[in-house]
Amino acid sequence: MPMLVILYFVAFLDRTNVGFAEDALQMDRGISAGAFALGAGIFFIGYAIFEIPSNLLLKKFGARFWLARIAITWGLVASAFAFVTDDTSFIVLRFLLGVTEAGLFPGVILFLSEWFPNKHRVQMFAIFYLAQPFSQMLGAPLSGGLISFGEQVTPWAGWQVMFFVEGMMAVAAGIAAIFFLINGPQDAKWLNQEEKDALIDVMAKEDSVRESDGPSGIWRAMGNWKVWYFTIIYFCLQIAVYGTTFYLPQQVANLLGQDVGWQVGLVAAIPWLVGLFACYFFGKAANTIARRRNWGTLFYISTGLFILGSAWAGANGQPILGILFITLAVASFLSVGPITWSYPTAFLTGTAAAAGIGLINSLGNLGGFVAPIMRTAINEAVPTDSGAWGVVSLGVFAFLAAAMLFGTKLFSAKADALLEAEKDEDVESVAPGH
Repeated sequence: MPMLVILYFVAFLDRTNVGFAEDALQMDRGISAGAFALGAGIFFIGYAIFEIPSNLLLKKFGARFWLARIAITWGLVASAFAFVTDDTSFIVLRFLLGVTEAGLFPGVILFLSEWFPNKHRVQMFAIFYLAQPFSQMLGAPLSGGLISFGEQVTPWAGWQVMFFVEGMMAVAAGIAAIFFLINGPQDAKWLNQEEKDALIDVMAKEDSVRESDGPSGIWRAMGNWKVWYFTIIYFCLQIAVYGTTFYLPQQVANLLGQDVGWQVGLVAAIPWLVGLFACYFFGKAANTIARRRNWGTLFYISTGLFILGSAWAGANGQPILGILFITLAVASFLSVGPITWSYPTAFLTGTAAAAGIGLINSLGNLGGFVAPIMRTAINEAVPTDSGAWGVVSLGVFAFLAAAMLFGTKLFSAKADALLEAEKDEDVESVAPGH
């Protein structure tokens, strides 16, 4: 788990640190606002195209090798941003960053679904999700600090130093993953044989339930209506997440009336610090069907409301309220992410899981492509000093996700019985043939 958190830490850092370099790239390299928005979003096009193939290759080669390969290659591309010269090179590198990072997140979701039973899976997803608040809580001052360090100490521009150093962090993490990741329980040296057999047995029984309750094979998984249902939910979530994340440094800077730097980085870390605790607490406690559905619905609603609140605060010159609303929005969407992923992993297994999880994440992440473009277009169509209407557009989709997640109350799944069982041994009573 620590190794997975480190991998996602640097991944999230490398995909969002462009927010700290936006103004500098415009001044030093003439990157236009439109090119920045396109580059910020085109990452997800490359990401979407290669998600499913990457997940299938992870099943073939094993998580240890494949996740390490992903980290090393995306780290090299992330470092290359230090040498951006114009709009074209920026957009091309953002696309390549998506291509090279494709498969990391769904690969880890697949990996964890093969290690942990459903009752404990959200807690593990939540631990993995901690990389997001850690990367922004520590990454915000790190990125701001590297920019300041680069400007004051090195002969290079601060944004160049930031991109290069943070890209090399991913390369180092990928090399470490080769030594620390374990493909499955059977290879875990910290488990004795009895513990290995117990875990393998529990997972085999759960897999038998998932196989009887979900699609089998790649193509059936990709055509399954439940897979597409959760794809839409995840798409709505990603619009809120990335629409907020990409512009968080600039939004905080506008609220404070300061340029992006060390102080803005520190303030921008506050929402992620609060989100870290919220994500872990609710992930650990969301161990029943009712809690996952009701809490998840509530978190989607609160995500939308607080994003709208941050737009109002920005438009009315209320920096304290603005930062408070942003903080609560971040805490809400971080808490709901692990809960959302518990649903598809409850009925997908094997190659169907590799394809289905890859499809949900790839198409869902297109929300990250749509969000910055939509926000920029709305701000141009309805211009305001605070850009409030662009922010408002991001929050609306969270309400749709809330309605759809609550609608899962109408679903009937054998995996529900697994989740409500008080002991892992109870899995046998709901397995096929019992």
